[in-house]
Amino acid sequence: MMSEQKSVDDYYKIRHSAAHIMATAIQEMFPDAKFAIGPPIQDGFYYDFELPRPISTEDFDEIESRMKKIIKDNQEFKREEWSKDKAREFFHDQPYKLELIDRIPDENVSIYMNGPFTDLCAGPHVFRTKQCKHFKLLRVAGAYWKGDENQPMLQRIYGTAWKKRDELDDYLHMLEEAKRRDHRKLGRELELFDFNRLAPGAIFWKPNGWTAYQELKRYFRELEQNHGYVEICNPILYNKELFEQSGHWDHYNEHMFQIQEGEVTYCIKPMNCPDTMLFFGSKKRSYRELPMRVAEFGMLHRNELTGALSGATRVRQFCQDDAHIFVTQAQIEDEISLMLELVDQTYTMFGVDYHLEFSTRPDEYLGEIEVWNDAEAALKSALDASGKDYKINEGDGAFYGPKIDIHLRDGLGRSWQCATIQLDYQLPQRFNLSYTDADNTDRTPIVIHRAIAGSLERFFAILVEHFAGAFPTWMAPVQVRILSITDDQADYAWSIRDRLKKEGIRVEVDDRSEKIGKKIAEAEVAKTPYMLVIGKREAEQGKVAVRTYADGKKGVMDVDDVISEIKDKIANRTLDAKILENRLAKHQAETSDDDDQDLDMAERGY
Repeated sequence: MMSEQKSVDDYYKIRHSAAHIMATAIQEMFPDAKFAIGPPIQDGFYYDFELPRPISTEDFDEIESRMKKIIKDNQEFKREEWSKDKAREFFHDQPYKLELIDRIPDENVSIYMNGPFTDLCAGPHVFRTKQCKHFKLLRVAGAYWKGDENQPMLQRIYGTAWKKRDELDDYLHMLEEAKRRDHRKLGRELELFDFNRLAPGAIFWKPNGWTAYQELKRYFRELEQNHGYVEICNPILYNKELFEQSGHWDHYNEHMFQIQEGEVTYCIKPMNCPDTMLFFGSKKRSYRELPMRVAEFGMLHRNELTGALSGATRVRQFCQDDAHIFVTQAQIEDEISLMLELVDQTYTMFGVDYHLEFSTRPDEYLGEIEVWNDAEAALKSALDASGKDYKINEGDGAFYGPKIDIHLRDGLGRSWQCATIQLDYQLPQRFNLSYTDADNTDRTPIVIHRAIAGSLERFFAILVEHFAGAFPTWMAPVQVRILSITDDQADYAWSIRDRLKKEGIRVEVDDRSEKIGKKIAEAEVAKTPYMLVIGKREAEQGKVAVRTYADGKKGVMDVDDVISEIKDKIANRTLDAKILENRLAKHQAETSDDDDQDLDMAERGY
């Protein structure tokens, strides 16, 4: 069933109004400031300014002090409708507002005023500034006007605002926890991966990180193998003709890395869709082969803007748990249901919540509208049959078909769009794909694009932060560390190590001449799931004293019992990791911090 769309909520109004209050304070400090846009975003707000000097966090005390006075004055937010000529006259010295006015299609524009501040704004806002008293400024960053590196660089000040003081306190606590869990910080501390300016947007995997990453990839491979997928591997360099045929060249070429050889342009592939079409079309197919589930873990490259790169969550080189399923019209609903089950299985295993969003035909699309209508109806039918609630995003589908986006919420309450299911009638037609049906006629298959993790690099980074670097046992780089109390137990420790290694358990021995307390502390810092402490008594009895990162002391156990317990957790991929209780769950607003949506606000006059 579809959940009802909510009207703009109180958080949206509070955060939008807080952005105007901040702009009012900036206007007091810098009368010659140039104002761009100031939309609400998830959990907060920002405003972009062109200012006579750089702003830093050291300025926040003064800005916040002025904001508090504006809030105490309880200024009213008043709305008026002006003609464009009147607006242009008022904003004659505000170039960004003038550009926004020219891009608004309506004859009149919406204006909001509070105290001395007047802004071009579509609203809505709260009634008075006192409704925005629970706020905090967070950070300042550079931002290109309209997200275009050829446009002026502005200063963007971010803040957050909430209805209640305890909500603000919980959010600020979450931000501190997020700093502690930052995957870039933990990546260095746990020796998982590194980054280097010589290869921007790429990850340098270290042994620990590569081991955990491969375990993650192994999970998705096993998941697909257990559900009838076949895996292929294709080249990464193609003549641009492939992407012209698929339609990606017209819609995506600026994001492709290109190599010129004479008069021929080659592209490093940014997605697996086109060459998977080549695989299906490589021989004559029968209806008996459908549904055909084809997976590929190919390395992809996308020419992301340098300023958009962010650790492992936004990279230029990555791998997807990508799959394309070729189906008949009658098979769509069952396949979508299966995919939703796989999403639920995976996200439940990692201890994350999620919600579904259904995105429909965009303004720029390939194909006939009748085909799109059929595709949307089929996808909606499958969603309705699943019994899961979902939100509709009108016009946010891919250019070749409607889609389901799955947004997960991690232990800190942050939302991430990872999984996607996209229904596509266009690509099979563009590649002239066909199969022979039961009546011996040729028919065109339908393809479903599907990813559960999406970018494995991004998903891995999310998990690092979700688990605070303390992976469940099955995924941990080192699953067991054996700690001897004195040198006398070293031989026994190494014999235990050999037994564990034969059972496929990743294990290390710490037999240094150090105090056992220090060894345990270092194993805790490394977030090792199992610590086996061996003293004189354990060595004499042929046992081990067991500690786990998740639960602390477990007591003395037989080695065989420990091995059995660890192997069971690995085989079942048990979630034996601490998940932070999300104190903000009940407070999360249903706004979005997606850059594209922020730009859309600018288009509408924010």
